[in-house]
Amino acid sequence: MQTEILTVALTFLATVALAWPLGRYISKVYAGEKTWLDPIFNPIERGIYRFSGIEAQREMTWQENLRALLTINLVWFVGTFLILLNQGWLPLNPDGNPSMTPDLAFNTAISFLVNCNLQHYSGESGLSYLGQITLVFLQFVSAATGMAAAAVVFKAMKNRPNTGRESLEPAGLGNFYDLFFKSSLRILLPLSAILSVFLLFNGTPMNFEGKETIYTMQGDTVQVSRGPAAAMIPIKHLGTNGGGYFGANSAHPLENPNFLTNTVELIAQAIIPIAMIFALGFFLRRRKLAMMIFGVMTVGFLLLAVPNIIFELQGNPAISAMGIDQSAGAMEGKEVRNGVASAGYWSILTTVISTGSVNAMHDSTMPLSGMNELLAMMVNSFYGGVGAGILNFYVFLILAVFISGLMVGRTPEFLGKKIEAREMKIAMIVALLHPFLILVSTAFATWTITADPSLPWLNNPGFHGFSEMLYEYTSASANNGSGFEGLGDNNPFWNITSGIVLLLSRYIPIIGPVAIAGLLAAKKSIPESGGTLPTDTATFGLVVISVIFIVAALSFFPALVLGPIAEHFSF
Repeated sequence: MQTEILTVALTFLATVALAWPLGRYISKVYAGEKTWLDPIFNPIERGIYRFSGIEAQREMTWQENLRALLTINLVWFVGTFLILLNQGWLPLNPDGNPSMTPDLAFNTAISFLVNCNLQHYSGESGLSYLGQITLVFLQFVSAATGMAAAAVVFKAMKNRPNTGRESLEPAGLGNFYDLFFKSSLRILLPLSAILSVFLLFNGTPMNFEGKETIYTMQGDTVQVSRGPAAAMIPIKHLGTNGGGYFGANSAHPLENPNFLTNTVELIAQAIIPIAMIFALGFFLRRRKLAMMIFGVMTVGFLLLAVPNIIFELQGNPAISAMGIDQSAGAMEGKEVRNGVASAGYWSILTTVISTGSVNAMHDSTMPLSGMNELLAMMVNSFYGGVGAGILNFYVFLILAVFISGLMVGRTPEFLGKKIEAREMKIAMIVALLHPFLILVSTAFATWTITADPSLPWLNNPGFHGFSEMLYEYTSASANNGSGFEGLGDNNPFWNITSGIVLLLSRYIPIIGPVAIAGLLAAKKSIPESGGTLPTDTATFGLVVISVIFIVAALSFFPALVLGPIAEHFSF
């Protein structure tokens, strides 16, 4: 066990060490500075812009950036929906997988479009190879969309007009298409290519052949799916997407072949979200601010991850009471080759980062581990998804500046811009939307199944059944994609209701921070004075984490008491 714990600690430290230079590189990409990959990607970008007619140098306002983002996302949704509805007769389907039903295609298209990848189908049996490739495309563009939106906020935070009044013209905040292509080509694609080659050499398939017949040591035959898996798995982690090529996700031996790939996949899913924090510091030339943000997020992450590892290593007391050895920890739903400590660490990393991939079944973790997994998604502001994590945290920064400024009698200012009623209203709407969507949706589902207990949703009634429903909507609202798999979710009710939650929880938290940043960018700059509240100190970091705890975490404790906490005390 000590070796497992040491490996987990070294994995986290390696992730942070690699994220620092990557953050510097990302900053240079968004700032338009020279990088060592320019000779490769400059001609490709020029060709794309010339062919598409994109004026990459034209600065857009925050409204124009959002219009471009929403329009292209709508096009991707329609195209994906049609492909999934017709994949049964379209090419690249050697295993004869059927077309999706309209409600499942609706849910799947939205889920991958919004970077959630909540899967109500079983990966290798629910999609043709064309369907898998289509979703790989969405995994790239959804991640790049979040990163481009974050880059717009970066530019807004740096944009400081020095007029003596608010600017009559909206401030130019980059070009969405330019930022989108830079995110895709210069950041996501090179990293994905490196990881793909690594997985190929470790046994992950990359072909278009049908199922292979495998003979087991018992003499049985098993049909094992293959296909272009090595292309999907890297971007599912690097883009904090999470949807696995195989139904078992990274617990599948072809998706995650060994302990080394397990470690690399852990690094892959966290490296860009952490690097985006450092990139903000480099971009704004405010490293102390970035370190404050990193410190708050890391404290929150460790407060969830460390207990989870301990809970899983302690084992299941109900099984111990039966006289069964629990020295290896709570092994139900876990892979021996990965270990219990790795599973506990992964379960929090994937819910904090909003990747949603799994290397063990979350439905089988200890009740308090499940509570921490839920809390990680409910808070939804520690590291977070690529781009989206910074946007979520930005909202809490605005709230913390306003609240702490009022408490100490100082002007609520952030980076030289006054926080006023408009910005606060938007920030509160975004902050309260998350608990509203989760709690109202869970209440509606609970009422529905109470009215008709014959509905085939819950394999685990009682406290755990409530946790399964709560987890589903929490995962959807946090753009996570993992699930308590005891829930029967592939039906019109869950496909449609979770699809609606997916849509609202993705775009409003993008629109809100971009709008706040755009409004602030147009305001006059206020020179720092003795009345300015410093926002790059440990003291302010404590204020931010307190605001996150009060606004986000406390909203969910009544629901958590009804689910995982009650289940824990029922042992």
